[in-house]
Amino acid sequence: MINQRPAIDQQITWVYTDNLEASADFYGNVLALELAVDEGTARVYRVSGMSFVGVCQAWGDREVLPAGTCLTFVTNEVDQWFQYLTQRGVPMDGEPHELPQFGIYACFARDPSGYRIEFQHYLTPVLS
Repeated sequence: MINQRPAIDQQITWVYTDNLEASADFYGNVLALELAVDEGTARVYRVSGMSFVGVCQAWGDREVLPAGTCLTFVTNEVDQWFQYLTQRGVPMDGEPHELPQFGIYACFARDPSGYRIEFQHYLTPVLS
């Protein structure tokens, strides 16, 4: 019997796309995330530390399902991200705003496949 939870060393959130090149351009060039692994039909980008987002060409039973999916990047520079993305023509879901019910300040963008990308700042630090 294992008495202790086994370790988790890294984390990857995967999204599927019908246009890998457009998604790779968005995550690699527009968001300027470091390409950690290029598997041909899948790319893994470092978000921070050991946190990654993976983008994979949809195949087999893998579907592009952006509805209900949100990738959140926690940052102290929400306004700067909004300006940066707006200048690059990234579709935004409105201007940065406070969501007092969650204690956050955020803005939301869309990647080429329609996945919602949130840039969020906690008004009262809760994660460390």
